[in-house]
Formats: sequence, C-alpha cells, structure tokens
Amino acid sequence: MSKPEQLPLLLERDGAIATLTFHRPEALNAINVPMAQAFLQTMQQLAADATLRCLVLRGAGRGFMAGGDLATLADNPAQGAADLLGPLNQAVELLAQINAPVIAQVHGVAAGAGLSLMLQADFIYAAEGTRFNLAYINIGTSCDVGASWALPRRVGLTRALEIAMLGETLDCPTAERLGLINRTLPPAELDTAVQGLAQRLAAGPTQALGQMRRLMRSGMYNDLPTQLAAETQAFMACAHGPDLRHGIAAFQAKQKPSFQGR
Repeated sequence: MSKPEQLPLLLERDGAIATLTFHRPEALNAINVPMAQAFLQTMQQLAADATLRCLVLRGAGRGFMAGGDLATLADNPAQGAADLLGPLNQAVELLAQINAPVIAQVHGVAAGAGLSLMLQADFIYAAEGTRFNLAYINIGTSCDVGASWALPRRVGLTRALEIAMLGETLDCPTAERLGLINRTLPPAELDTAVQGLAQRLAAGPTQALGQMRRLMRSGMYNDLPTQLAAETQAFMACAHGPDLRHGIAAFQAKQKPSFQGR
C-alpha cells in the first residue's frame, strides 16, 4: 500500500491569524518546485483575504528551512533555478504587499533560501540553538529570494557583505546582536511567545500596520520628498478608514481601542 502524498506546505487558521508551515521535514524543509508552487498559491490566497491580520511562517520537524533543494539544481542548474525562483519571487512580492504583519518562528536551522525567506518577515523570533548561514557562496552562487534587499536593511551593508561573502554560520547571540533576529527564546517558550505576539498584532489596526511595514522599507531608498509623499498617501488611506476615528475616540475616552483592521 502506497503512502499518502505529503503536502509540502500546511496552512492553519486561528481566527485572523494564519500559520504557514513549510512541510518537508525529512529534507529539513528544503524548497523544491512543488513547495515553491504551493507557497505562491498560498500567498495568492492570503493576499486576497481581507480577514487576515497576522501571518506566522515556520518549519516542520528539526528546523525552519535548510534552503533550496540542491537535487532540483544538480542536473540542470539554470532550469532548476528558473523553476524555483519564478514562483518564489512572486510569493515574496505578495508577502511584502499584504497588510498583515509577518512573524518568522525559527528553530534548528535557517540557511540559504530559508534565511532569505526568514528575512522577509517583520519580526523574527528564534529558539535557542538555532544556526543561521546565508550559505549561497559555499556552493558557488549568489543569493536569491530577496536576501540582497532584506539583509542590508536589517544589519547594514558592512555586516551584510560579511555574512553573504564569508558564508559563516552564526549562532543566536550573534544573530541577535547584529539585528538579524529580534529575540531568542528557550525552545519550550517559542510557541507561546510567537502566539502572544501574533495575537497582539492581529488585534491592531491592520491597514495602518500594513502601511507602516511598507513605509519603513521604502524609506530606505526614497529621497525625503518622495517619502513624505508616500507617508501622506498612507496616512490619508488610514484617515478614510474606521480605525483612525475609533482610535482617536478611544484615546480621548481613555479606553482600549478595538480595531476592525480597516
């Protein structure tokens, strides 16, 4: 009797919070073409979901993600890379566009494309003992999946070049000191901490959070007049929604706001 086919990616919902689990535990969740395609399809689904208010990314089994599946690249690297990067890049673009804040819940290992994907999150919480390595240079290639965009924004250009070009493994204390991750937690506390953060963010003004996450990224390369215009456009979008009115009223009444996410 044949085994049932294993889904490469799992999506769970808890109200407004979605948890996306990369699910190839036997391969440390290395991304192959089916997983890349499933990631794109899932992001298309989430990007169209107005009820989504927080997204958690995590990996099944022993680690977050070991990177791209080298078996996909071994025989024909150019074709394998094209098959992987097409859907992955589209998925990452959608990840950047959604209003819902994104949390990466990381354990074990985040390497190669796994580190690249981790870096696309707004918050990165890691279990003690996690190891980080951009790794691309160690197999003779440059980076992908947005690492060259996200890494300098997190750690600065000097540190980004060092991490990318030396291909060395970083432990949690080093990663936290460099700003690569937000927090390190004991493994037994990671789930609770991430869920607490997800609930806090999901209760927030989702449209405002979405505008904020995009403004903080665009501000890294826009000149001041361009960024001021972008801020004005974002603020006006919030001003036309109910959450700002409610937030002001709650503040004036000295009450805790109950945002609708719009």
